[in-house]
Amino acid sequence: MRIRVVSYNIHKCVGTDRRYLPDRIRDTIAHYDPDVVMLQEVSEGQKRARFQRQVDVIGDLLGLHHRAYFPNAKCMGGGRYGNAVLSRHPVAESRNIELHHPLGKRRSVLHAKVHVRGRRALHVFNAHLGLTQFLRVHQLRRFLSNPSLTRLHPDEPVVLAGDFNDVWGSLGRKLLAPAGFRPMPRKLRTFPSWFPFQSLDWIYVRGELDLVDVQRGDHALARKASDHLPLVAELRLA
Repeated sequence: MRIRVVSYNIHKCVGTDRRYLPDRIRDTIAHYDPDVVMLQEVSEGQKRARFQRQVDVIGDLLGLHHRAYFPNAKCMGGGRYGNAVLSRHPVAESRNIELHHPLGKRRSVLHAKVHVRGRRALHVFNAHLGLTQFLRVHQLRRFLSNPSLTRLHPDEPVVLAGDFNDVWGSLGRKLLAPAGFRPMPRKLRTFPSWFPFQSLDWIYVRGELDLVDVQRGDHALARKASDHLPLVAELRLA
């Protein structure tokens, strides 16, 4: 079974022209017709964003009615933001994995158990890591030791994606590969969207799940809609 996944830091729906336009995020995502969408920097209660709950605004615009969301960081001027999962398939359960370190912003991984192919479970882990290597290593180690992951059988299909802020490209090799995660076949530069030269966004799989192909969502609208470009992955579920 093929599953298309999009991972995308939407920058609270504020584009490179500083305009707040959720419709551009919707159109960028809809272009790829995904089954599961993993979003970072999704806000609620923010004045600049008209106090909208963006997980519902974007989910409604895309017609994706199965959702998970957890805001954990504060926005300047009020409101909060965090990670979200939107899905064509039912989300059976979800939980937030707190990765906070006192030296950095609040960060987390959102875990959503998505039921596809009847009752077959796909475990989706949506991550947004810190801005320094020290924090990223600390946060990934906390994630790898969390029961949401450790209780899973190694063969269970898992996709881990998001904004890793991995400017050195070393986290997968040093921490995720020893835990059984397989990376994208190549680095894809996703930041900044108007002239991408950093590979901050990544997709990994584990268990009975194959990463068939990963592309950068690089078209004119995507270069304006957010400061990141999306990643689009074709997965094959055994």
